[in-house]
Amino acid sequence: MTTSEVVRLVTVSASYGAGGSVVAPELARRLGVPFVQRATNSAGGVGAAGPCAEPLTTDEASLTPARWLLACLSSAMPAGPTQSPLPVQHQDADLRRHCEADILRLGAAGQGVILGRGAAVVLGKDRGFHVRLDGPPEARTAQGAAIEGIGLDQARRHRDAADRARDTYVNRLYRVDPADARLYHLVIDSTAMPLASVTELIMRALATSPGQAEAARYSGAAGQLGPLFGLGR
Repeated sequence: MTTSEVVRLVTVSASYGAGGSVVAPELARRLGVPFVQRATNSAGGVGAAGPCAEPLTTDEASLTPARWLLACLSSAMPAGPTQSPLPVQHQDADLRRHCEADILRLGAAGQGVILGRGAAVVLGKDRGFHVRLDGPPEARTAQGAAIEGIGLDQARRHRDAADRARDTYVNRLYRVDPADARLYHLVIDSTAMPLASVTELIMRALATSPGQAEAARYSGAAGQLGPLFGLGR
């Protein structure tokens, strides 16, 4: 297949250890499109070449329940004689604008791979092809440890923190559950096969238009594709 025959705007939502940091940039490379990784306050953005890691980014960590509570408390305290911190809802609005700018730019261009950022929610089912990578917690722990080159105990701590913070991130900014399969065109247990095979499955799925993918769910092909692709209902 040629890249001109596939969908070229893809979002990837991935829990810790599901391999989003491996699969998403490889998809962008294979498709020849820009790549945007998880939200971060550090330098980067479209086409960023920096490390793409499984653990939390700065912006994700800022939305953990503990940080959120501190922000709520500090917003009620004066910061000086004439100033006080912005209310938390304003902080959230600023973060949404920061995170959505690249998503909307790639959405308008119709091409790019976006990892995280609640991009499937921002774009909606009618724009792009949305993928969710997940798997059993202990299998994700083992895979996350391998990706990061760390021990299992440390990977479990990273998994618990990342899963909690990323759920909070999407819930708080968009009031949805990022694990809800209805948000995605394709859901894969990416711990059940090598990540290279996961990438190949997504590339195969992208070779069909959204309309063709929808039809496949109700055709004879669904019996073959469903168990492999985990097509979202």
